[in-house]
Amino acid sequence: MIPEGSAAVVRSLGSGTERQVRRVLGRLGRLEQLGQLGLAGLVVLCLGGWLFWPSEGGSVVRACSVATMPWESERRVGPATRVANADESALREAGFDPERLERLDVLIRQAIEAENMPGCVFCFGRHDRVVWQRAYGNKAVLPEPLAMTEDTVFDLASLTKPIATATSILQLVERGEVRLGQRAADLLPEFGRHGKEAITIEQLLVHQSGLIPDNPLDDYLQGPEVAWERICDLRLVAPIGSEFKYSDVNFIVLGEIVRRVTGQDLNAYSRAAIFEPLGMAETGFVPPPSLQARAATTEQREGAWLRGQVHDPRAHHMGGVAGHAGLFSTAADLAKYAQSLLRTHLLGPQPASERILSPAGLERMTRRYSVSRGWRGLGWDKQTGFSTNKGDLLSDAAYGHGGFTGTVLWIDPQQDLFLIFLSQRLHPAGGGSVNGLAGQLANVVVAAQTSWEGEENAAFGSNIPGPAFGEVLSGIDVLVRADMEGLAGQRVGLITNPTGVDRQGRLTSEILATHPRVNLTALFSPEHGPAANLDVSQIGDSVDAVTGRVVYSLYGKTRRPTAEMLAEVDTLVFDIQDIGTRFYTYISTMGEAMRAAAEHGKRFVVLDRPNPLDGVTLEGPLLDAGSESFVGYHRLPLRHGLTVGELAGLLRSELELDLDLWVVPCEGWSRDQYWDATGLLWINPSPNMRSLNQALLYPGMGLWEMTNVSVGRGTDTPFEWLGAPWIDGVGLAGVLNSQALPGVRFVPVRFTPQASKHAGELCGGIQVIVTDRSQFASVDCGIAIGAALKKLYPQWETKELNRLLGNRQVAEALLSGREWADIKALWLAELAAFDQRRQSHLLYGAAGGARSVNR
Repeated sequence: MIPEGSAAVVRSLGSGTERQVRRVLGRLGRLEQLGQLGLAGLVVLCLGGWLFWPSEGGSVVRACSVATMPWESERRVGPATRVANADESALREAGFDPERLERLDVLIRQAIEAENMPGCVFCFGRHDRVVWQRAYGNKAVLPEPLAMTEDTVFDLASLTKPIATATSILQLVERGEVRLGQRAADLLPEFGRHGKEAITIEQLLVHQSGLIPDNPLDDYLQGPEVAWERICDLRLVAPIGSEFKYSDVNFIVLGEIVRRVTGQDLNAYSRAAIFEPLGMAETGFVPPPSLQARAATTEQREGAWLRGQVHDPRAHHMGGVAGHAGLFSTAADLAKYAQSLLRTHLLGPQPASERILSPAGLERMTRRYSVSRGWRGLGWDKQTGFSTNKGDLLSDAAYGHGGFTGTVLWIDPQQDLFLIFLSQRLHPAGGGSVNGLAGQLANVVVAAQTSWEGEENAAFGSNIPGPAFGEVLSGIDVLVRADMEGLAGQRVGLITNPTGVDRQGRLTSEILATHPRVNLTALFSPEHGPAANLDVSQIGDSVDAVTGRVVYSLYGKTRRPTAEMLAEVDTLVFDIQDIGTRFYTYISTMGEAMRAAAEHGKRFVVLDRPNPLDGVTLEGPLLDAGSESFVGYHRLPLRHGLTVGELAGLLRSELELDLDLWVVPCEGWSRDQYWDATGLLWINPSPNMRSLNQALLYPGMGLWEMTNVSVGRGTDTPFEWLGAPWIDGVGLAGVLNSQALPGVRFVPVRFTPQASKHAGELCGGIQVIVTDRSQFASVDCGIAIGAALKKLYPQWETKELNRLLGNRQVAEALLSGREWADIKALWLAELAAFDQRRQSHLLYGAAGGARSVNR
């Protein structure tokens, strides 16, 4: 009813205002009513800053605040309130530039005006303070406008997964009641059928279980007991451990694990073990009426607006309590949670009453786990296709998550920073988009820092990329742990050599040959043969003495598997250690095998292994188009920074292969790790590749093998020495040392190779000593050596110089006498372009991201 005695102005709509009112009322979801009433007869009353108009039949009066009407730039969307410590002096004391932070208000205002959300609460802070907390716009526009307040209660949606479910699971791990590698079926026997028997708790947490993202809503309509029966009846949609599929089902299963182990549902357990200890009195499932009254409104269900009732339909039919959704909270409560984790990260062991996880448990939860399309934490996002709400400036230590309703939380221990964005983007009509906005806000906050504990926390950040020494698993280890899921029942052909081993040193060929779920029908060997000990131009077929399988040589009459070789093969598996250099031919063997698999309709599986030279450093010129050969298979730089699994994805895409490709990724390896950080056994991948140091030198030293110098073959230190009978080692070392290449020194030597170039001849030359691996660039070193040889020794024969270099422009520059630094400048642009080409195929993360050597 319109209050009696109010001063009111009554006017009929004219043609000039009709369009504006139609826009306003239409945005409020009332276009149908306007059509029924007819605008010509509609009367709008303005009372004290509010507009009133009749609903259907005139029985109900609808209202809208003039202050919140979307009249383009006139609409007010500024903060309703500010926290006391958000004044300029407090912001500066916390290490932020207030002027830069003004951009936050502008971005949020634009998002509200664009109708991406009706309002939000944005909050950020550090481990010891909340720096900023503001409310913007409205918590509802229908059935009546309600201003957003800082204490608004939000449906967190999928933030339930890390905050309630994953945190609960990690607490159970700390209590010794579950193990991350434990099979879910050990705790939930009825779940372990239809191929799900081997799914582990860790695979559920990182969404690599092979389960469907969401089973049909009809499975939930009869309540939680029937819903659980339907989940137990599900079959896999991907091999266990093979593919990242973000799945609500994973966390429903984890929620059931919490209930079985503790005897309490997730609501009761998380309240007692997480929220009450942290003083999060306004956080939980199924909020009481007092909190519902402060809740933001989402959509309608059966004609009623959802305000304090869970939006997710599956969680709704499960009584509002589920592992994937159903949690409600406020910005202030979430700040308490985030600050507790930051204090644990930064301050180490705390009194039990002040923390919910131990430092070890929290590190395990938030470290990076490589999945098939990015990196995850246990329950958290790190960097995947879901990370648009992360922004671009948070560190690789950061972890976070988003919720379908428009909620986001990110925590960055390296920058001692948390960010909370809470909105109800679905109100009123189910639209809206806020992930991009949340990422923009994160960028503004990070960039506004004037000081932070970056240097002090750098050690922490350096520990984030992966597990400690000795925990890296290769693809074969992951496959074994999954009980060969994905190869079960397949006739398998294995391309391998002695580097194909698990962490215990067992050959992959023996593992597959003896596993009851796999039928190993054939073996294939690359250059250097089945034992990786031959240095000859052609190798014949043989029989493996251990497994009894035929070994087809892919370095003999053919370098590509033939139809006859593949007649008894359903799936080709590749498991060989590469060393990260373009002209190392094992990647050529893989490429040819991929072509054969595509041609003959065979599945192709790569059991991935770390790149021993790290996966972030790119060096050298790209191979010229049209110069492809077996020692230059694809347009890659000399040091390509990819694992064989990542390279397989790039080859399938760029060669346009119609190929069923499955990469079983490593676990625990981050891109910035060299081999010596993996804890994995070094096995010589070829006769003259005997150490990590030699592998590091190979991209530059190996370049000159096709010329008339010895690169140390036939000595105990291949690729560490270079010389010839006509070289003066003292003179050459002097010239190179005078150029002060970073991270390397040159020592004059004499040596007599026993094989290859200059066998039996006394050679003068140099030994290359890497003094600082972080500064050393192998290709720079090689080009500098080549430039010095060209300048000093007319005896140097360069007819085949470009065979391995593979770039005519660079070869001509070197032969024309240009200095190495000038030559290097020729390849930097295309190296940067290659870095962009490879980005969509990267499977692993790294502190600092991909880089090129541009020193």
